[in-house]
Amino acid sequence: MYIPTQFKSDDVAVAVELMRKNSFATLITNDDNGQPFVTYLPLHVDMGERDGKPWPSLLGHVARTNPHWRFLRDRGTALVSFLGPHAYMSPTVYPDRMRVPTWNYLAVQCQVRVRLLNERAEMDRMLDKLIEDNEPSYLAQWRSLSEDYQSKMMAMIVGFELKITELQCKLKLNQHRPESHAALRRTFAAGSEAERELLGWMDRLKM
Repeated sequence: MYIPTQFKSDDVAVAVELMRKNSFATLITNDDNGQPFVTYLPLHVDMGERDGKPWPSLLGHVARTNPHWRFLRDRGTALVSFLGPHAYMSPTVYPDRMRVPTWNYLAVQCQVRVRLLNERAEMDRMLDKLIEDNEPSYLAQWRSLSEDYQSKMMAMIVGFELKITELQCKLKLNQHRPESHAALRRTFAAGSEAERELLGWMDRLKM
């Protein structure tokens, strides 16, 4: 991902927050013809450690009828993209007219190593985590279903763990153009939910 220095964040906690709040991700792997193959899917951010420091990995699954799981198995690596809030930025936020529009956004991109889940206990944990992320109240109902039904449902998916080898986080909020900040803040404050969320990040970055 192209990240100019002024937009780069090395804070792992910020990246994890963005991934968790925007967990419907884009998973990309090359297919058997060498072309990018994309699946949109929810992923659970699972915290562990790397070099003694907190470090995330990802858990998820695709339908067994989706060939993506074979591409993941055969390639062994993939790219995962998380897009956070984003919004158009008008050049009217500048005090002069010699400006052009842009787009502000928050994004996280992960290079990952793939491990398919083969054990039932691993599949159970992955599904429990995804249910807890999205509808915790459903977990008791899922666990109450018959073993036969659960087994049939689980046979229709392929689960995986994506171990993050490289993590990039981009916070593009026009940090390098302070002359725009006052008007940009007013615009975002009166704008959409995404714009107000971006304003919150401007506050966090003390812009």
